[in-house]
Parts: sequence; structure tokens; C-alpha cells
Amino acid sequence: IMSTIKANTLLHSDGSTTNPPAIPALNNRMATAWVHWNASGTVAILDNYNVSSITDSATGRFVVNFSTAMPTANYSVVVAGRAGSAGTGHGAHTYTYSHSTGSVAVVQLSYAGAYMDLTGMSAVIFGGQ
Repeated sequence: IMSTIKANTLLHSDGSTTNPPAIPALNNRMATAWVHWNASGTVAILDNYNVSSITDSATGRFVVNFSTAMPTANYSVVVAGRAGSAGTGHGAHTYTYSHSTGSVAVVQLSYAGAYMDLTGMSAVIFGGQ
């Protein structure tokens, strides 16, 4: 037999509200933030969790800003870039640097080593808890 509990708000026994329950075994395995954005032309966030904005620093250089800061800068980031039309090529190198509790910088380079903007960029952040 399986039971399901659904609630919009949890209350303490005194009636005051509380934070949603944490499940420590799952918290370390789930993404703490993720974002998918269009980096070609005007930067536009297409979908996200715990990301407030993307700063376009220069061609191929972005800063992903977190809505809720990470407790530490010791987190892992998986990043990827893709081109949207045939013949434009895919980015050869997508990497991060400058991890801080409030943001992470992302760089996209072509195979020739030139900075480039792509129609699709993604970042998934794990850890920092």
C-alpha cells in the first residue's frame, strides 16, 4: 500500500509556516540550478530553475546568475552549446570558470578557438550544498 501526501503549505504545531521538507539523500543528487538560453543576438532564457539572469559579457562569454546563492562555490557544472541552423557548426569547447556562490561564468569557443555565440546554451549545476 502506498500513500500520498499533497499540501501547499506545511505548518508547525503552533500554526506558523515552515520550509518544505528536505530529503538529504536526494538533495545531493539533484540539480541545484539549471538553465537553457539562446545566446545568439539578445540573450534570452528559454527555461530555468534557480537562475535569475544571464549576463552577456562579450561574444561567447556569459555569467549565469543564481536566484538563490549557493552555500559554497564548491559545485560542479555541466555545460553544452549547440548551433541552431545547418552549416553554422557546433561549439568545440564549452567550459566554466570563476565559480562563486552567486554566479558562474561560461565560455563558448569554436574549433578554431574563436569566441562564439550559439542559439542554444545549457548549464546544469550540482552541489554547492
